[in-house]
Amino acid sequence: MTGDLSPIDKAKFVAAKRAADFIEDGMRVGLGTGSTAAWLVRCIGEMVRDDGLKIKGVPTSTRTAELARDVGIDVISLDEARWLDLTIDGADEFDGDLNLIKGGGGALLQEKIVATASDRMIVIADIGKEVESLGAFPLPVEVIPFGWQTTQALIEETLISMDVLGRQASLRMNGEVPFITDEGNHILDLHLNRIGNPRQLAMVLNQMPGVVENGLFIDICDTVVIGFGDGRVELRDINEGTVTHDRLDFVESENLFTDLAE
Repeated sequence: MTGDLSPIDKAKFVAAKRAADFIEDGMRVGLGTGSTAAWLVRCIGEMVRDDGLKIKGVPTSTRTAELARDVGIDVISLDEARWLDLTIDGADEFDGDLNLIKGGGGALLQEKIVATASDRMIVIADIGKEVESLGAFPLPVEVIPFGWQTTQALIEETLISMDVLGRQASLRMNGEVPFITDEGNHILDLHLNRIGNPRQLAMVLNQMPGVVENGLFIDICDTVVIGFGDGRVELRDINEGTVTHDRLDFVESENLFTDLAE
C-alpha cells in the first residue's frame, strides 16, 4: 500500500499524516481541496474509524465534502460552524514568508473564506511546492461569467504596471467548455512567472469589477508541514519562528489511501 507509492505521493502522505496530529477531539476543522488535502481527509477518516475521533469538518468544495462523508467525518457548513479551530489545506506554491498561491483545484474562494475564518491555518505540501518567489504556478483569479473577457482585458492591462514578468491571462477550460467553480464562476489563470509584490497584486486584483477573489493567500498561513519522499517531515511556524523535523515510518494499513495514489 503506502510502500508502493511514488516519492511525491509519499511526501504528500507524510505531510498530511503529521498535520493530522494537530487535530483534537471536538474541534471544528476546515478541510482543504486538492490531492494533498485528500490524503489528509483520509487520515482523519482513519482516526475517526480507529480512534473514535469526533470532529466537525467544514469542506472547501463539493468533492472534499463527498470524500469526507465517505470516510465517516461529520460534515457541517461554515455557517453552522461560524468559526473554526483549525484549517488544513494544500498549496500550489509557498514562499519563505508562507505566502501561498492556491486555486489549482478551482476552489480558491471557499478555501480563502474557510481559512480566514479559522484560528490557525496549516498548509501541507511536498517539498517541490517551495519557491523563492511566487508566480511560476499560474495565479488563479475567480471572475463572474458576465463580461469575463472585459475583465480579462482589464487584468492584462493592469499587469503592465505590476512587478511581474508575464502578463498573459487564459480562461481555464474543462475539456471543450469553461471550467465552472462551485459558485458558478469562471477562473482566469495568470501566467506571471514571478510576482515581485504579492501583497500589492492581491489588493489590486480584488479591486477590479468582475473579480470575485484571487489565489494569493497573504498573511493567512501560520504553519507549513513539508513532506519528503523518504518519510522526513519539516514543520515551519511563522509565528513562533521555529523549524522542527520529524520522520514518519510507512506502515501497511487498511485500504484508505489506495485510490489516491494516482
